[in-house]
Amino acid sequence: MTILGIDLGTTNSAVGVMEAGLPFLLANPSGERLTPSVVYFPDDASPPLVGRAAARMRPLQPARTVYSVKRLIGTRSHDDLPPLSYQTNSSADGQRTIQIDHRIFSPTDISSIILAQLKKDAEAALGHSVSRAVITVPAYFNDAQRAATKQAGEAAGFTVERILNEPTAAALAYGLDKLRDRSHIAVYDLGGGTFDISILTLNQGVFEVLATQGDTRLGGDDLDQALLEHCDLPLPEWQKRELITEAKHRLSELGSVEIPVPFAEKNGQMYRLTREDLERITRPIVERTRRYCAQALADAGLSAADLQEVILVGGATRMPLVRKLVEEWFGRPPNLTQNPDEAVALGATIQAGILSGAINTITLLDVTPLSLGIETAGGLMNVIIPRNSTIPIKRGEMFTTSANLQTSMVIKVLQGEREMARNNWLLGEFTIDFTPAPRGVARVGVQFEIDANGILHVLARDVATGTDRVLDVNSAVDVSDARVEQMVAESVEYAFDDMSERIFTEASLKAREMLAAVDNALSLLKDDLTSDEVKTIRGLTKEVQDAVQAGESQRLKRANSALDQGTQTLATLLMEKALADALAKRGLTQSAD
Repeated sequence: MTILGIDLGTTNSAVGVMEAGLPFLLANPSGERLTPSVVYFPDDASPPLVGRAAARMRPLQPARTVYSVKRLIGTRSHDDLPPLSYQTNSSADGQRTIQIDHRIFSPTDISSIILAQLKKDAEAALGHSVSRAVITVPAYFNDAQRAATKQAGEAAGFTVERILNEPTAAALAYGLDKLRDRSHIAVYDLGGGTFDISILTLNQGVFEVLATQGDTRLGGDDLDQALLEHCDLPLPEWQKRELITEAKHRLSELGSVEIPVPFAEKNGQMYRLTREDLERITRPIVERTRRYCAQALADAGLSAADLQEVILVGGATRMPLVRKLVEEWFGRPPNLTQNPDEAVALGATIQAGILSGAINTITLLDVTPLSLGIETAGGLMNVIIPRNSTIPIKRGEMFTTSANLQTSMVIKVLQGEREMARNNWLLGEFTIDFTPAPRGVARVGVQFEIDANGILHVLARDVATGTDRVLDVNSAVDVSDARVEQMVAESVEYAFDDMSERIFTEASLKAREMLAAVDNALSLLKDDLTSDEVKTIRGLTKEVQDAVQAGESQRLKRANSALDQGTQTLATLLMEKALADALAKRGLTQSAD
């Protein structure tokens, strides 16, 4: 049973297979193991070109050449975009689209074309058809981006066995399962369009991701753009970009390069770019990755000194500046034993071997990067699956109605780290109906399941009737992807304010319930209480109401406690009355018999 391992990259993609117990990357018809993630659409309705042939057309036909589509997949029309040479629009439902002449494509469509080409090349190399694959994504891809990637694989003719996080795949490729027990590893992955930092632990062949951070809009494309804006070359932008990118690659080995450009004013017909220039221009962008590294270590409860290895993944990590900064931040030289462009594809191939049974000594345990939950009374975020929970995972809770004779409950599925629902992201919502019942009687069970691909499935069940409603969260989060990376930082920045608001909201909900109960009890027991007792209780309820109006959490907590203590006698009388009424009713029933 053959399962391919595929790295669907922003700049390049690769495909591999297990042979004789070892992972191998398969060459395309041009003899290259890396296939540019580029698609060119001719103007004569001919089939699109994919890979190196398409990349050659980019300077000549920029409006017909689609590249860096990984930065668009699973995003919405209002998300920020890098500069592109082709036209992008938005569909009626707000999704990103790509327009070539009168033809409209989604980023998923383009990705499926690239994957179909990889499938075709792999089948040519193997001499037989293959229909199963493991496909990698950045660890910080959200649910919509993962689902869109899986859909692209299915459209290309694959059964997608697993959507695998790139840092986890890279750790496999580096052979880190051979490290000693309880080892900790950092995977620094700076690719063409995305950045991830993941902290993993491994013990006796079991890989577990402890924490992950990243930015789905930070990568080598941004380094190229910064150079493009700096270098004054009298050429069309997309031709200039090709020259700049090539110069950047050469400066990983050389101290300076000369770019041959017609009509350039500097150095005659040459434009000179030094490594010093490159590092000065790009350093601020690379420095942006540092805070993610620090946050990932903090989330994992580790320090840099606790790490046994730091490995580099992604073509941008070839830059000496990146390697130098990573060594400074982590206090140890990075592991450079693997080709950073091929490590993810090799790891995906190893995972394919695990699934096919060719490898049985390694287990992967991944995590979800952000908490998932639902909105509850008062607009609170009720977390069901906490951030950094190992996946696959299934968890659920029971919920009761908050209003009397309520006939339905709206389940709002949220993602994020803030205490209040409004500050998190709505992934989807649906309504479950049930028979009217007193407040707190009708119960709804809500179950969240994150499958091995990191995709969320939500089930709500009316426990009285067994009626189910199921929501598969495959739609894009209706916020900018840039906000996803800010969520954890904001949860720390606003932690005090958020917790204060949560405490006050919970106290207000308790106050509302107590005030309603006290009013009901007073109406039932008005003949059993003295005027002084009623006056005392009314004074306590007035203080609760005033504390709510003032918005003072500690005052409200004290007022709630005082009201609770001051109505103990009232509660006892109410119970005695209810018991007497029940006995009287029972006696009437017995005499009637």
